[in-house]
Amino acid sequence: MYGERQSGLADYAIRLLPPPPRGEEVCLACQHTSMVQLGCRPWNLSLTSVIILALSNMFLTFLLLQSETCAPEAIPREVEVSAVTEWNLGTLVKHEQQSECITQDYQPTLPDTNGLKLNIKLGRWDARRIFRTFDSVLVGSRFTELSQTYRVCLATQSSVEKLHSLVQVALHWTGPMSVALYAAGDEEFEVLQRYLVYLRRCYESIRERVIFSLAVPKVRTPKKQPRVFELPDIVDCAKPEATLNELMTRVPGEQTNWRIRNVYPQNHMRNLARKNCQTDYVFLTDVDIVPSFNLTIVLDEFLKNDNCDKCAYVIPTYELDTRVRFPPNKTELIRLARKGLARPFHQKVFIHNQFATNFTRWLQDVSPNHIHHENVKTGKVYISHDVTNFEFLYEPFYVAKDIVPPHDERFMGYGYTRNTQVYEMYVTGYQFKVLSPVFTGHWGLQTRKTRPAWRERQNSANRKQFETFKKEVFARYMRDPLKMMKNSN
Repeated sequence: MYGERQSGLADYAIRLLPPPPRGEEVCLACQHTSMVQLGCRPWNLSLTSVIILALSNMFLTFLLLQSETCAPEAIPREVEVSAVTEWNLGTLVKHEQQSECITQDYQPTLPDTNGLKLNIKLGRWDARRIFRTFDSVLVGSRFTELSQTYRVCLATQSSVEKLHSLVQVALHWTGPMSVALYAAGDEEFEVLQRYLVYLRRCYESIRERVIFSLAVPKVRTPKKQPRVFELPDIVDCAKPEATLNELMTRVPGEQTNWRIRNVYPQNHMRNLARKNCQTDYVFLTDVDIVPSFNLTIVLDEFLKNDNCDKCAYVIPTYELDTRVRFPPNKTELIRLARKGLARPFHQKVFIHNQFATNFTRWLQDVSPNHIHHENVKTGKVYISHDVTNFEFLYEPFYVAKDIVPPHDERFMGYGYTRNTQVYEMYVTGYQFKVLSPVFTGHWGLQTRKTRPAWRERQNSANRKQFETFKKEVFARYMRDPLKMMKNSN
């Protein structure tokens, strides 16, 4: 059958060739003698065409025989943008649903490279002996190298159920990353270990760049020592959130209820993540805050000339509608904002959170007439303006040298966790400077209706702690630039 197909293609190619020109009947003799005579160019071309078609057909047949069941372009080995992940609900790739094809995409690594390096009965206690922490329990293969290459490390923290957000963060941030993890009880601890194997095998960026640390509560410390969990032979590396949700079904409802009653130690986690960075500068974020593209490189270039010990460089944060792609640059971000598809972080739920950043001023350089418009076009980082209207409730995400005051660990859960640390920085004399054209994004346009009631309860509890905190800050620095002591009892 294959020979018949080749013969048919050759006949078809010959029929497509024009007849020999009149007056050159001598060339017809070439059909019975040699087809390579120099005077018979039309038939030489015919032979060449037949050979090319035959070889092409053989090559294509070989490729078809060698092709896999899954289309290679359906799900790439390393997801480059959010178009094939679950943060971008409007642009999900549907190949796996249509072809019932699941990606077997993780890398075959040695089992002991994915196991947590710790003894669950040891660890370092916090000041009140409420939480036990473990440093550097899992280290990316290039973390040390990257920490020596770049000036800034991204530090973030997460509980188990939100850890899928790390995938996009790690794809955007190309430098070293320090991630503090929180797990309570054996069921959560097992899910965490299984998911870390999935993340490291599916995503080169996490396998190479990220160092993980761990915190566990004293009242619900896991009893089982860590071990290596193997994944199924087939996993879907394009669905990090769905994979995590499936693993979370192993956690009983009683554990979920316990987590609601017991607050998440955000400030413990921030300190843990920050102090496991090995660079001079730290960019401290939450796990669902996504850096803009190329931020690592342009920040590193900007910090080459930095000689300010008490400067905090603010990177503006925008909420993004889940129907859009992550904006590739500031110009596109502002275009989305003008269409109502992006807006400053917490603008609707708590405007004071980012208000002092002065987004109105930050937008000005997208105008072609602005003195720094060339920076917007090239992506070069510069200081857009200083924060001149600092207020107590300000909570920017910033880059600073790793000498800033720690986050006070008496504040747990939501409310007064980030802004108290920023307030102490301000009291000590830090200057806050807004950078452009870089930014960060957070998926989802938030409203007050989406905020759970327990967040306000935690906020109220932390508000009471603040009365003592502000007195201690005043006693420590003997400065009260915001007149906070005026309202002290």
